[in-house]
Amino acid sequence: MIYAQVKGFAEDSEYGKFLSFDMIAQAAGGIMSTTGEPDGMPLKPGPTLGDTGTGMLAAISILGALYQRRDTGKGQRIQVAMQDAMIQYSRIAYSTMARTGKAAGRAGAGTVTGGNAPMGLFPCKPFGSNDYVYVYVTRANNSHWHRLLEVVGHPELIDDERYDTPLKRFNAKEDVHALVNEWSSNLTKQEAMAQMGGAGVPCGAVYDTKELYDNPNFEERGIFQTIDHPTRGAFKMAGWPVQMSGMNVPLSPAPLLGEHNESVYEEWIGLSATEVDALKASKAI
Repeated sequence: MIYAQVKGFAEDSEYGKFLSFDMIAQAAGGIMSTTGEPDGMPLKPGPTLGDTGTGMLAAISILGALYQRRDTGKGQRIQVAMQDAMIQYSRIAYSTMARTGKAAGRAGAGTVTGGNAPMGLFPCKPFGSNDYVYVYVTRANNSHWHRLLEVVGHPELIDDERYDTPLKRFNAKEDVHALVNEWSSNLTKQEAMAQMGGAGVPCGAVYDTKELYDNPNFEERGIFQTIDHPTRGAFKMAGWPVQMSGMNVPLSPAPLLGEHNESVYEEWIGLSATEVDALKASKAI
């Protein structure tokens, strides 16, 4: 048997019996400490890294155990704690700490590695709460910077000695960011992304959940799928995002509470119907 357990905290840790939800794992696992403005309080990221991120690690571990069982015939017990899982998603923070010797800090719209310009969110028309485009110009070389200057209409700055190295641009980031702000403010985020991305500049419009949900392309590709739920009816939700050439993975409703009790207890474990009824009567299941 392969038996997998997900807990908030490792059972042999000091918090082994403590309760946990997604945001508890993000706090205790270091995620919140690296999220937010540099001089502000820690923030909880919007995605459910504690829940979904831990679940993905558990699923991958189960797949590995299945391969091992195929080769050895042996099962195993798998345990993953949500707090531990968050460390896995913080590799850049730990590499930064190894370089500086200090705890990784918060970088707002930047990254904890720092050192880049332009990098961050730039406002776009009509200046709503999510009308921004994120621009990232690598510090590895000048190619993205040169492409960006062409897009924003300042090719004369390509050979300007004030900005001809990543370090110089970072030290002059207020001027560099002002250059991009002026350009992006005259465009929608879709227009800004189309122009920058088309020119080979890494960028991303800040799409909200409604914009993504209403984009038909995601439904056409099966990223969003509509299920027929037994109590809620037709409901569109996110499906499995991996495109697999060898199989189709249709989305189906999650089981209702106790829906498969009989098949699990009788067919898998070997209890009789009378024993299952007794468990129900005693409210054990």
